[in-house]
Amino acid sequence: MKTEKSQKIYELACQVMPGGVNSPVRAFKSVGGNPRIIKRGEGAYLYDVDGNRYLDFCNSWGPLILGHCDPDVAEAVKKQIDLGLTYGASTEAEYKLANFIINKVDAVESIRFVSSGTEAVMSAIRLARGYTGRDLILKFDGCYHGHSDHLLVKAGSGLATFGQPSSAGVPEAITSHTAVLPLNDEEALNDFFNKNGDKLAAVIIEGVPANNGLLIQSHEFMRMLRALTQKHGALLIMDEVITGFRLGMGGASAYYAVPPDLVTYGKIIGGGMPVGAFGGSTEIMNKLSPLGPVYQAGTLSGNPVAMSAGLATLEKLADGKIYAELEEKNRRFVSKLISKINGSVINVPGIASIFWIVFQKDLPRSAGNIDPDGIAHFNRMHQSVLNDGIYLPPSGYEVCFLSAAHTDEMLDDAADILAKNIKQEAHRWE
Repeated sequence: MKTEKSQKIYELACQVMPGGVNSPVRAFKSVGGNPRIIKRGEGAYLYDVDGNRYLDFCNSWGPLILGHCDPDVAEAVKKQIDLGLTYGASTEAEYKLANFIINKVDAVESIRFVSSGTEAVMSAIRLARGYTGRDLILKFDGCYHGHSDHLLVKAGSGLATFGQPSSAGVPEAITSHTAVLPLNDEEALNDFFNKNGDKLAAVIIEGVPANNGLLIQSHEFMRMLRALTQKHGALLIMDEVITGFRLGMGGASAYYAVPPDLVTYGKIIGGGMPVGAFGGSTEIMNKLSPLGPVYQAGTLSGNPVAMSAGLATLEKLADGKIYAELEEKNRRFVSKLISKINGSVINVPGIASIFWIVFQKDLPRSAGNIDPDGIAHFNRMHQSVLNDGIYLPPSGYEVCFLSAAHTDEMLDDAADILAKNIKQEAHRWE
């Protein structure tokens, strides 16, 4: 592939932006080489400035469940742009999207829109603390909830750890009220609640942990989490920034049949535009300003362009047909890929329209069980897969997404290309 233009633009970008990127996940530090500079997206494909085409399994890290430039979403955005980009005032578009979500998600009786998933989680945590009058938050190792200070916390080796920031610039005093446990460890969870449950404001967990591998949790663990939070008067926050409207209309909450107290959203509900939201019962949400003492605000919250794009997206998903088709495509694709690699040391877990390629004999369910050597194998093969025309996320810890624009023919070709590269990399391992 020709990459001269991408290389030149990236070099210029490095002069004006840290690392040449505006989000570290876009950098190719883990996988080698330099990022390809994308010019446009169409359907299931990305096109870079050098004219190369890639089958896209990143889909902007999840929002583009309909694919790039879906005509109905594009039309909704164009109509709104003709009316204005933002007003700093209330619009009917906010009500329509809020009403749609409330009618589809049992746990959400009231919702507030913000501008990112990070902002949604940050606000939900503040609301949980304001509602319960408690300070302590519990999260899980391997779950990412955005980059707000109190959630950038390292985990211990199996036991709860407090106050260890995982980013420079985060004071220990801020993270001292955040505890971390391993995923899928019922004994550690029960022990933590016995010691700390009555001090706990909230537990937050990704619906399906998908930022540090695809760590699908057992239904038993999730039910235990719900029971313990209810017993001790703590709130359960389901972070559905990735899984919300990706696993179905009800997201991971419906998948586990575990009703949360608060839910956070992002990605798909904006149809590709910057967006976030958090919602829950009217009783809890009414603690927010202007009705209650918990303050939250945002100049671009409920931006009408994002609201229009999100509503157009969700309306196309509402009858469930696209979800069913995506699940079958993913099942077929993963099965074909596994059959083609023919016993190589690899797992390809999948759920709904999400899959993850991991070089590892045993399928991990917690972050501590992910083999870093396996991640290194993925990272080494990334460049050759990219040069074969497939755009994977530039880290072995990241998951892949299908869109409605992916066809079986595209996926068959991708399975062939991926199998070839996986087997080549597996030979080095063996």
